[in-house]
Amino acid sequence: MAVENTPAPVVVDLSVAEFRARLDEALGIYVAAMDYPRGTEHHRAPMWSEHVTRPGWRGVAATVPGTTGEADRLVGIAYGYRGAPHQWWHQQVYSGMRRSGWSDNDARSVLDNYVELTELHVHPSAQGHRLGEALLWRFLDDRPESTALLSTPEIDGEDNRAWRLYRRLGFRDIIRNFTFTGDSRPFAVLGRALPLTGPPA
Repeated sequence: MAVENTPAPVVVDLSVAEFRARLDEALGIYVAAMDYPRGTEHHRAPMWSEHVTRPGWRGVAATVPGTTGEADRLVGIAYGYRGAPHQWWHQQVYSGMRRSGWSDNDARSVLDNYVELTELHVHPSAQGHRLGEALLWRFLDDRPESTALLSTPEIDGEDNRAWRLYRRLGFRDIIRNFTFTGDSRPFAVLGRALPLTGPPA
């Protein structure tokens, strides 16, 4: 198919029901974007399903309109929710901050009122068109929290699209080279104050 005949993606909000109905499709994007082995999606599905029950959950998607008689196609997905002390990710990040030299008061201040960007993925076939940026702007638009936090794998020289996106939108280091329990890869935890200002690029 010629590029000029490919419909432009549209970024839309997802209801809980829509997210659940398209969970397999969303997980397929996650596996492709992260280059995980097939089958990983089966282990993640219960967790993603549970996340929609958390306070402040929001899901957004990038879709490409289908041809006549065909449904639209998902090419990007992002979701997250309000952070809370009883959540595993919150506890891991707090512990990492303390081990990295943050005082108890400063760590608790950062984690007092934040939204966690849990997942943000664009299918490799749709990357390079700032869809990730559009998804992130839509996800963070009009959030009531004072801070946005996320974790992303460490990359030499921060040289990939995810890192460039986060830096472009003003995310700064909270913890670097942090290893979450159960995952041997080093991660960075990044954060920025809300709200975002200015229009998305």
